[in-house]
Amino acid sequence: MRPLAPPRPVEAAPWEPPGAGGPAGRPELRLDTRKLLAARLHAVKVRPYLAEALFALHVVEDPSVPTMAVDAHWRCYVSPAFVARMPVEELAGVWVHEVSHLLRDHHARGERYAGKHGEHGPGPRLRRNIAADFEINDDIYGDGLPRPRGAVVPSLLRLPSGLLMEEYLRSTSMSPLAADLAWLDCGSGADGQPRPWELGPEGAHGLTRRQRDAVRFRVAQGIKGRPGDAPEGWRRWADEAFHPPQPWRQLLGAAVRSAIGAPGAGDNHSYRRPSRRSASLPGVLLPGLRRTPARVCVVIDTSASVSDGELGSALLEVAAITRAVGGRRDLVTLVSCDAAARTAVPVCRAENIELLGGGGTDLRAGFARALRARPRPDVIVALTDGQTPWPSAQPPCRTVVGLFPRPADADTDDPDYVPDLPPPWARVVTIG
Repeated sequence: MRPLAPPRPVEAAPWEPPGAGGPAGRPELRLDTRKLLAARLHAVKVRPYLAEALFALHVVEDPSVPTMAVDAHWRCYVSPAFVARMPVEELAGVWVHEVSHLLRDHHARGERYAGKHGEHGPGPRLRRNIAADFEINDDIYGDGLPRPRGAVVPSLLRLPSGLLMEEYLRSTSMSPLAADLAWLDCGSGADGQPRPWELGPEGAHGLTRRQRDAVRFRVAQGIKGRPGDAPEGWRRWADEAFHPPQPWRQLLGAAVRSAIGAPGAGDNHSYRRPSRRSASLPGVLLPGLRRTPARVCVVIDTSASVSDGELGSALLEVAAITRAVGGRRDLVTLVSCDAAARTAVPVCRAENIELLGGGGTDLRAGFARALRARPRPDVIVALTDGQTPWPSAQPPCRTVVGLFPRPADADTDDPDYVPDLPPPWARVVTIG
């Protein structure tokens, strides 16, 4: 977590790690389990929506741990000396802080960030730990849970609150804090880097992946059941736990590939290669089924309600669709459509595509233009914000809709206009 020291020199704080040890011959300090569990009960009392997660943590006593730390398997490693010198109310804040790392999946997120940016070793690990603490500490304290003196918050680096760990990592080097926080260590549960004291995936008392997901889901249920009791950051987390962000690029690509590869797409009968079934019917010549590459027509909504960024995403998807048909640009055509459809043009190079529009929206014209093309497409892909009327009848080909999300109260020129939902015959993937 933890309560952290500020970046300027300060007197030794009670939550900082102990020194090299007591006098020679001094008996080893044992963990005050009663005090530690009393602090957890206080945390449950003031943050009841986190009770399921707090009671799921298994305590492991270890004097080599600087303060308190967690691993990805929901074990909580505790220093007896740290517990001895912390007030119960502040120790309750440490409980909430550590379990917050696990609920927000900082372990997996830290691993992904380190792998993507090649940031390994003690320095980058500390940066990830500080950034994860920034994400947590900006709104978990107060209302019965005092913030420990020196707890690391975004304002120490004049950063805004409410951001994610990854956003803090991109926005600053955190070097002003690193020197004073070299002792900080919340365990692999905060940054994804294993520690020597951790028991690992084969150790006792760890939670399985399914059990961890179940704990997160029940905590999210508790937050959504009483949303007024939780700060905005936790409510936002609970919304994502119920409806996690989908890998829409993969989903859209899979939908297009499925439509292209489905029976009937690109199928044609030809007498050039007679059917093998002709052998069972003497004197009858049956045409053979010939599989030709599927043709795709992409209808892009270019109305005024679609942003330039969304149009840029649409062009990237055109390039991906071209790859899905084996790089055959001659098999992909594009139609720009607002209230009227432009000519279907073949895709030569994505960077040379000109998108025309900027008016109202009626994708029915785009569908009609796509179906008039010769040869007729086997698959139509519509990329739109959905604020359009749709064809009343199902087109004679497979349809995939990439839907740019809009809030339910999205503004339109007509305040009484309610857009139709995408038709049931279309495969719909929400983009972004």
